[in-house]
Amino acid sequence: MENNWPLYEVFIRSKNGLSHKHVGSLHAADAEMALENARDVYTRRNEGVSIWVVKAADIKASDPADGDFLFEPASDKIYRHPTFYDVPDAVKHM
Repeated sequence: MENNWPLYEVFIRSKNGLSHKHVGSLHAADAEMALENARDVYTRRNEGVSIWVVKAADIKASDPADGDFLFEPASDKIYRHPTFYDVPDAVKHM
């Protein structure tokens, strides 16, 4: 029997991490099964505190050829790059 289950991408937030990181992929019948399987496969040693599963077909990625258009800073909008501000010493993690 052929398996036509969709592919899910798995993201885990570690105990000492602030963001989720991609750890792998798996096939599952639905999101609930994907979440349970991701827990079993990717957090066997109690590494994570949060799991995200996203259907791979729902991810829209940029094309590397569009890099200049998407990532080139806008020179006419200097307020987006506050390099001329003085950051007080009391401000941490900036």
